[in-house]
Formats: sequence, structure tokens, C-alpha cells
Amino acid sequence: MTNNDILKRLRFTFDYNDAQMVAIFKLADYEVEVEEMTAWLRKDNHPDYLELIDKDLAIFLNGLINEKRGKREGPQPTPEKRLTNNLILKKLKIALNLKTDDIIAVFALVDRKITMPVLNSFLRNPKQDQYRICQDQYLRWFLSGLQAKYRSK
Repeated sequence: MTNNDILKRLRFTFDYNDAQMVAIFKLADYEVEVEEMTAWLRKDNHPDYLELIDKDLAIFLNGLINEKRGKREGPQPTPEKRLTNNLILKKLKIALNLKTDDIIAVFALVDRKITMPVLNSFLRNPKQDQYRICQDQYLRWFLSGLQAKYRSK
């Protein structure tokens, strides 16, 4: 999955408009122009399409955490320069205040089963032996499950 796809899916899931998207970036102490943000949301064959880099998606996810959980005191976390599906899953877990059982339920909403050990392996520190790389299909299923959960409200 591309960063642009993830941003588009999150925008659709939470039904954010342009102003709300810009505000989420601002919550992470980052100024983004509406034109730049809409270029990230364009189809990849559009002439004005702009690729969303990992750092910018990390900033958006940090802003989403601030929007959903409240902005913490002091300096904001430094956005990661390199994002993995595992980090994206972790940041969404934090933003939406999900427990592992909640994440398993989100997968079930799209008829996908994930076991607790597999899920825990995605959320572990990469230096641990039990760590597993979260493949695109798992992240795609998770985002689809979030869409089923939050768009149906």
C-alpha cells in the first residue's frame, strides 16, 4: 500500500473534509497547504499527483492521535522518517484507543480472522524474536475494518 492510499482511506473512513485534514496536520505542529494535501489525495495518474513521503504520513498519524486522544503537553513526538505497516498499525491503535481484542473485532468486521499471537507479533519491538512484519494485506484488511466500523455509524 502506498502512503497516499492510506491517507485516502483514513480521510474516507472518518469523513474528513479539506479543512479538517489540514487541522489534523496542524495538531502535530505542521503547516500544510490545502493544495499540497489535495495533491496527495489525487489519483496516481493525475498530472498534479504528489507522492506522500513517510515523514508526512507520520505527521498526519501523530496529528490524528492528538485529535482523537488530546494533545499532550510539551513538545510533540518527532515524526519517523521511515514508516512501516507495523508502525502505522501501532499509531492507529493508539489514536483510536484500541485494545488487541478491539483490533481482532475490526478484522472480523471484514470477515478476516487474526489470532492474538499474530497481532501481538505485529505490535512488538522489531528487535524481539517474535516480531513479524505486517504485510500490506493485513493493513488493508484493518483499514477496511475501520471503514466498516466508523462509516456505518
